[in-house]
Amino acid sequence: MIYAERLAYSMHLAYSEDGASYRSLNHNSGVLFAKATDNENGTMNAKSLKNPFLFRLDNGQFGVVAVRTEANGQRDPQSAGRILFFVTSDLLQYREVGLLNLKTEAYVDDVTCKYVEAVKAYIIHWCDESGNGFQNTITDLFDLEGASNPESAEAPIQSEQIYNIEGIVPRNVIPVPREIAHRLVCKLTVPTNVAIELQESMVAASPEELKAVKATAVYSDGTTALKSVEWMTDAVDWSKQGTYVVEGTIQQQKYEFPMAVNRADPCIARWNGKYYFIATNDADGNQTLFIREADSIPGLIHAEEHLILDTKTYDHIKGLLWAPEIHIIEDQLYIFHAATTGEFLYEECHVMQLREGGDPTQAADWSMPRRVLKKDGTELCEAGKVISLDMTVIQVNGECYAAWSERQFVPVDLGAWVYIAKLDPHEPWKLINDPVLLTKPDYGWANNHTFVDEGPFALIRDNKLFVTFASAAVDATYVVGLLVAELTSDLLDANSWTKGNYPLLTSRSVPGEYGPGHNSYVVDDEGTIWNTYHARPGIDAPRCSGLRRIHFDIDGYPVLDLTEEKDLNPELANVTILVTVHNE
Repeated sequence: MIYAERLAYSMHLAYSEDGASYRSLNHNSGVLFAKATDNENGTMNAKSLKNPFLFRLDNGQFGVVAVRTEANGQRDPQSAGRILFFVTSDLLQYREVGLLNLKTEAYVDDVTCKYVEAVKAYIIHWCDESGNGFQNTITDLFDLEGASNPESAEAPIQSEQIYNIEGIVPRNVIPVPREIAHRLVCKLTVPTNVAIELQESMVAASPEELKAVKATAVYSDGTTALKSVEWMTDAVDWSKQGTYVVEGTIQQQKYEFPMAVNRADPCIARWNGKYYFIATNDADGNQTLFIREADSIPGLIHAEEHLILDTKTYDHIKGLLWAPEIHIIEDQLYIFHAATTGEFLYEECHVMQLREGGDPTQAADWSMPRRVLKKDGTELCEAGKVISLDMTVIQVNGECYAAWSERQFVPVDLGAWVYIAKLDPHEPWKLINDPVLLTKPDYGWANNHTFVDEGPFALIRDNKLFVTFASAAVDATYVVGLLVAELTSDLLDANSWTKGNYPLLTSRSVPGEYGPGHNSYVVDDEGTIWNTYHARPGIDAPRCSGLRRIHFDIDGYPVLDLTEEKDLNPELANVTILVTVHNE
């Protein structure tokens, strides 16, 4: 239920400094998955991989060969006589080159590959399902039909080394350059707070000047984060010149999970100096939307809930109120959400607008929900055949975009795919160009139990646009994937986006949180970015909302699994500073 076959049948990595003891990376979760294959009608066939083998290419990059299987690990008829070949320069982002033809009708059961300098070619050793060994020679692995005919040879030797790693199927060991290894460990290990840096002294004339001083938390990967400090200034006489040793405690806002029970797809937004929380209401079968208002994010935890939409007020809103999001577009407040006129197959994206000067907690101040329209004025999806949901807003470079999930059910179920298009900022329920596909659930972690990519939400950091999205069934195998684009790129060009090979967040990421997903992000008064998400406090428990600080790794990419105890070491939380009071 936690680590299903389509998640498990993937390439995992572990590392060792001494060649003896190994530590698993990425929470002992897969980092490389086989892509699904496409059918003529648009449907996909989920695939997995087994027996991956990592090796160096003659150009210094790395290659991976593996046996492609059906999603559940069984033999894949399309892969008979072939092996799957990938290439990577950093062991993080991989390109699936394709199926390499070994010129045989037999199923490949195991495979290894090595470049032999003496013959300027790669030697592929493999065995069939009966254990018979063979080898092929090929000079160019990227020529998928270029292998020689197979010859009898010794079968690949299975590793007999004992690794103390749960569930491991040992493959091969390969040395890598230290710089690659360092980056790999930093990217695939959750950092921990190892030090606090703080200026030793300062000159101040008021407690406000001292309050502005922040500490820098340093993490095991060399990254940092600013932290506020609560200074104990009772002993300081700000009216007299003098020098004082002032003690302080580094502040860490703690949010116990769950922060809201039976609340999924959560979103927190700031509007006119207040914070608002809204989410899918699982408690009543998604028949209502409630909003909370507070002066701070912590205040939202116990804030009163106000009903702003139900399935009784409007004739066209009759159920399944899903994934509400609050967005500010040109100083106007909107709620994007999904709703149906009755049945599931009529679920579509809608938009509500707050009237000028309105109160977000008052239902009467919100406009009637209206369906999202395409650029020609027709409805986004053909109701009864295609559903749409999880629409979000991305505002960058003076442009306003929408991203959403769309799933065709008739005539065939294609699964849920994520699209992007520009929005009219004056009427943000209208698209102004044709939708562009961003991602479809082609990896095993996205098509487990069902083919779904949904819940996109944007996070802008430095010169990059990150869009996280949720994948697979909304059970304990729900996960979070990542898309990345340069801010200056054409966001309507699918080639501008890179999708990560593995999910950022899974049930293996944070103990006690199952099926994490459907993230959104908010910045608080201190400039800290918070991740709002839902997960389950037990495998079969209800979906509940949570909050966690977002950290950024050595490449500036979001880290979603930095838990509180790793974010701040309690033993480092007490600090001192020498304050000289100087009043002119």
